[in-house]
Amino acid sequence: MIAGIHPATALQVYVVSHGWHTGLVVPADTISDRLPQLKTRFPDARYIEFGWGDHNFYKADEITLGLALHSILVPTDSVMHAVALPTTPDNYFIASEVNSLCLDIEDYMSLIDHIVSGFSTGGDGAIEAQGNGIYGDSQFYTGHGNYHLFNTCNKWTAQGLAAAGLEIWPSFILRAESVMTSIDDAHARGYPSDCPEYQDQ
Repeated sequence: MIAGIHPATALQVYVVSHGWHTGLVVPADTISDRLPQLKTRFPDARYIEFGWGDHNFYKADEITLGLALHSILVPTDSVMHAVALPTTPDNYFIASEVNSLCLDIEDYMSLIDHIVSGFSTGGDGAIEAQGNGIYGDSQFYTGHGNYHLFNTCNKWTAQGLAAAGLEIWPSFILRAESVMTSIDDAHARGYPSDCPEYQDQ
């Protein structure tokens, strides 16, 4: 259980599409118990965006065709990218597509489990920082698992949404657009996008 969260609480989460890549955004205080180093690194964050991806591609100063092909065709090490947000994602990522979902506590815990599993941890359970991220107040961390054609950043996002109960099929997800379309389809079927009772703390 998440400290300070009542079992009946519904929690609002966000998915952000940056064009080619998607990220999951959750309230910072609901994941800090599982990953306390994030609280130390981002003490004032209201939300944290998480993205998983190829180590070399994600951290590259310049994206080239060769780098893109290598990341897809050759299994490579992964990284987690964490970004501190001082406000809601729709206000912070004004140039990106942002979608939201209202999850019950059980589904939300499953999403948190998925995010945590994206980090590689040492014997003491600590996560390993790899340097500053690519935008805002952000940090790279050593990721768990290899990146390749059948295990991409957008599939990682889709797997998190599937774990949280969304009807989405990660095996067929390759593009950011597919992730966002799946959320739109869920909304059309009546899946709530906003939690009326949710209060951002």
